[in-house]
Amino acid sequence: MRYAGMVLIFIFCFLTGKSQRKTVPVFISGTEGHQSYRIPAILKLLNDNLLAFCEGRVNGAGDFGDINIVMKRSIDGGKTWSPLQTIVDADSLQAGNPAPVVDLDDPAYPQGRIFLFYNTGNNHEGEVRKGKGLREVWYKTSTDNGQSWGNAVNITLEVHRPKQSQINPAYNFSEDWRSFANTPGHAMQFQHGKYKGKIFVAANHSTGGPQKQFTDYKAFGYYTDDHGKTFHFGRDVNIPGSNESMAAELGNNKLMMNSRNQKGDVRARIVSISSDGGATWDTSYFDNNLIDPVNQGSILNIGTRKQNNIIAFCNAANEKRRDNLTLRISYDEGKTWKKNILIDKSVDEAKDFTAYSDLVKLSKKQLGVLYERNGYREIVFTIIKWK
Repeated sequence: MRYAGMVLIFIFCFLTGKSQRKTVPVFISGTEGHQSYRIPAILKLLNDNLLAFCEGRVNGAGDFGDINIVMKRSIDGGKTWSPLQTIVDADSLQAGNPAPVVDLDDPAYPQGRIFLFYNTGNNHEGEVRKGKGLREVWYKTSTDNGQSWGNAVNITLEVHRPKQSQINPAYNFSEDWRSFANTPGHAMQFQHGKYKGKIFVAANHSTGGPQKQFTDYKAFGYYTDDHGKTFHFGRDVNIPGSNESMAAELGNNKLMMNSRNQKGDVRARIVSISSDGGATWDTSYFDNNLIDPVNQGSILNIGTRKQNNIIAFCNAANEKRRDNLTLRISYDEGKTWKKNILIDKSVDEAKDFTAYSDLVKLSKKQLGVLYERNGYREIVFTIIKWK
């Protein structure tokens, strides 16, 4: 009877598409001082602790308002999570787009130093695109595995080109960048080759006034070659409407950035390849194998096989709505995606169910996925055995 019952459960799950993968709630809307939690990012530290970050939205689910950056810790591989810790509180304004990365290459910090990049804003995104507001770029660091954090450092004028009158009359930029956002998800650091130690933060900005189909947006990235002493930004991706992005290291000193197509005319991800650490782009193209409903996606280098880097990619693999969260594995640095693993799917195909996500490598065979679930009511963690 027990075996028969398990078979029936399996058949039910197969027919309905309902995932039986174990998920652990991490951030639950309406608890711990925030009405909504969105925009997940996750790190694994040298001591094997996991740090989960997101936006804690105090009064509701909207993208603008009283929004904090919050964090939880797991010391047991994601089975349980600590109480919430607030890392950035911008008073009644917006702090968001957490993009964490561990600098493992700075000799001054042999145990690693965490960088948490984030943005602040004083108006809705639509108003900032009209020139009525400002988005700024900041970071904080931690040298004790996230137990405490240093003072915030404002790098806006190094990586952003806002109208000079809004921030400092001494600067006179020829550009007119307006909206600005990191990632969402983790930032990255080169682990090998010519650019070893370089930290790269995928980002996007709008230029000038709002344009139809969001063609005022372009994806790009900013980086530091000296562990945060100075920052620089690279060129835009040459596809109008390229937006939320994340990057991963390839072989031969190359970088792959994967971006959202805000135009929505092509329901697929935009891929850009750089040979100079993200300063310029060799090529940009749509990967039609990575279908997307105009949403965020996560990408991660998870190892090598036959001298090729293995790349993992996760998104809501659906052209119409945010659902069908799927992990894809490429053994040839993104040329093809041979393995596809369904992570989670709704039984109600009329609503968003799974949306933003971030990936973390747990071991040679396991990945962790931190993702938005159940119509943005929760951010959960699950473990995928991909190998």
